[in-house]
Amino acid sequence: MIFFLFIVALLVAYFICHRIFVQRKTFTGTAKLYGKTVIVTGGNTGIGKATAVAMAVRGGRVILACRSKQKGEEAAREIRTETGNENVIFMQLDLASQKSIRSFAENFLKAEPRLDLLINNAALATPGRTEDGLGMILGVNHIGPFLLTNLLLERLKECGPSRVVNVSSCGHDLGTIDFDCINTHKRLALGSSDGDLFRAYTHSKLCNVLFTHQLAKRLEGTNVTCYSLHPGSVRSELGRDINEWFTRIIKAFVSNLWATDPVSGAQTTLYCALQADIEHLSGRYFSDCQLVQVKPEARDDGVAKKLWDVSEKLCGMI
Repeated sequence: MIFFLFIVALLVAYFICHRIFVQRKTFTGTAKLYGKTVIVTGGNTGIGKATAVAMAVRGGRVILACRSKQKGEEAAREIRTETGNENVIFMQLDLASQKSIRSFAENFLKAEPRLDLLINNAALATPGRTEDGLGMILGVNHIGPFLLTNLLLERLKECGPSRVVNVSSCGHDLGTIDFDCINTHKRLALGSSDGDLFRAYTHSKLCNVLFTHQLAKRLEGTNVTCYSLHPGSVRSELGRDINEWFTRIIKAFVSNLWATDPVSGAQTTLYCALQADIEHLSGRYFSDCQLVQVKPEARDDGVAKKLWDVSEKLCGMI
């Protein structure tokens, strides 16, 4: 009897977790993107690729902004074949290099007359430092998208109504912003263990939410809006740089039980990018295609403004 109750409890727990982490709403909007241009960072794999496919199906001109030329061009070919949309192209972008980010923006602005949607999707959980001396997670997950967005902001305004979508994570709930650590070490957290990397990752996802919050304030009175979101626990390459035993544990207990596929994981990104009549919710955070209230730190005006100022200094904008 005790064993039976134990099994029942496990099943109940599993279905609750499945409901929370796996079952995702499907974006049902019918918006078309003919004549519009979309940038998707990290568009060669995972949620980014699923997002790019959905944008291509809707007729958009889709720019896959990726670090690897080989993987990016291969993904672009696959998406063109799958969707029949020939306007899917690769442009090289390494978010770990501010030189690369500036070069991408310069080349894009010269070659492309429009920008209607900027999807800041790419992220990692890697130790080490960027080309500019920043902690890798800080540089790629926050400073890179911050710089890229600012470099493209005028084009977004010219082509409005337009949107910026920042893919965050529910992990931001576990994050905090240590400005002393950022200013002193140019990192979000010290240490290089898997636990340290996870902490830095959650901090970076809080940065995404705060960046979106502050960006919305700066965009008031324009025809550009912005949103952050949690895509769900998705099977992706995010953990490819975490050591082997930790990756196996994640795959065993998260990927095989709770994680959803990239297409399902992309639904809230599509919602934030394409859903009609959410302009008044600019700066807000979404999960499972619906508005979610974030913790006080994630919507603190003072913290968001301070992070913006620090970010400007770290990417040489001031």
